[in-house]
Amino acid sequence: MRVGMVLRNMGPQSTRETVLACARAADAAPAIADVWVTDHIIVPRTIDLIYRDNMLEPVALLSHLAALVPRVKLGTSVLILPYRNPVVLAKMLATIDQLSGGRLIVGVGGGWLTEEFAALGASFPERGKVSDECLRVMREMWTHETLSFSGQYWSLQDMQVSPLPAQRHLPVWVGGVSARARRRTAEFGDGWHATATNRDAFQQSADTLRRFWKDAGRDGEPALSLRIPIVIEGVHQAAVDMALIRGRHVITGTVAKIAEDLRGFRALGCGHIALEVSYSTYPAIHDTIDIIAERLRPQVVD
Repeated sequence: MRVGMVLRNMGPQSTRETVLACARAADAAPAIADVWVTDHIIVPRTIDLIYRDNMLEPVALLSHLAALVPRVKLGTSVLILPYRNPVVLAKMLATIDQLSGGRLIVGVGGGWLTEEFAALGASFPERGKVSDECLRVMREMWTHETLSFSGQYWSLQDMQVSPLPAQRHLPVWVGGVSARARRRTAEFGDGWHATATNRDAFQQSADTLRRFWKDAGRDGEPALSLRIPIVIEGVHQAAVDMALIRGRHVITGTVAKIAEDLRGFRALGCGHIALEVSYSTYPAIHDTIDIIAERLRPQVVD
């Protein structure tokens, strides 16, 4: 099992200095494989959300990190596909993969915040179909130097594409808990990136995905990844109102207890964990990073 961590690119303490300090701390710890950033663009004031203040745009942020942290892989958890033109997004992500030396993992999702869709002029009812076509366009742009594409939303005729990603196959992990999200993974993705779910729900979804994967004629097995918040007893100092994350599964307790829970996910086939440590204050978050690298990760790897 690979272990990564989610950076806090949101909230009052989300500044260039704090984000970069945490990313560099992760990069300096060989036990941490990757760092992840979150995507929202504009949110309503009338809804209680943990992402509101100083929400750094994830694609721009990863371009910055690509130049300043040389080792860890860089991931999006997750980019909301209907919010962006897929031609522009594919080029931006291919550029980041080039600049980072082939370290990008593209996590994608269909979105859920209706007010944000409205503010961006994106269709909420059509988000599933738009997301699917976005992935078709992006995969074409990552694999062909010239292409023609005709879809419901985008049309490209005899176009030159550059740059291609540094990786011959840019990995795409699809987020979401719906059956459609798992079908999207089987049709277009390389893996499923679950969020804050318990083991029973994870197992049910993973079993369904494996069936969809086989039905789609895919070889091998999909990658299974989980983004999960952890609260380490005696270390965590809340940076957000924890009531705002109700409904999400949070692993709480001692290092040994958290490690035991994570091994349970590993037994279900989960090969990657992105630990959500961004609910802690800065600089207390550094203590959590040290514990992950020195004490937690050795207890959960194969």
